[in-house]
Amino acid sequence: MSNTHEHDFTLIIEGANAISPELEDAIFSAGCDDATVSVRSGRLFITFSREAASLRDAIVSAIHAVRGCGQGLRVLRVDACNLVTQADIARKIGRSRQLIHQYISGVRGAGGFPPPACDITESAPLWYWCEVARWLWENDLITHTALQEAQDVAAVNSVLDLERQRSVAPELTKELMKFLSVCP
Repeated sequence: MSNTHEHDFTLIIEGANAISPELEDAIFSAGCDDATVSVRSGRLFITFSREAASLRDAIVSAIHAVRGCGQGLRVLRVDACNLVTQADIARKIGRSRQLIHQYISGVRGAGGFPPPACDITESAPLWYWCEVARWLWENDLITHTALQEAQDVAAVNSVLDLERQRSVAPELTKELMKFLSVCP
């Protein structure tokens, strides 16, 4: 009995803004025969349906394959935003926005819903999905797998964002990491 499952995700790519037969062949030959290469608004992205033990394993193996294709491609991020609205939360868990509002305000549920992460003064604040997922899991509203996937995607995207900042502004990134006492 196989311990793998199919995981669907999309990687946002830098380094090419058009698809050529050579690019597709290189990506396919690098181990991405489970992917579709596309372009939208000048941005290359690759959508995967990959067998792996976990979403994290699937994403990491896909990133390694894309990096190894010899075309100078850089994976910018997994196309999953960690910032969510009340409506996004409701959609992700198949519940109403009104119920989510009640969780947020403490009218329903166990209380202690995570505070917004940004746009706090706006009419539509945003929450970190991984924080919301933790609260939802703690209150038996999503599975542990859903929580783990939210955390994995957030962590992968954070690492990829830091990697990009190190290449775009290496001195600034190094200086800020030093000032903020973050390990290099």
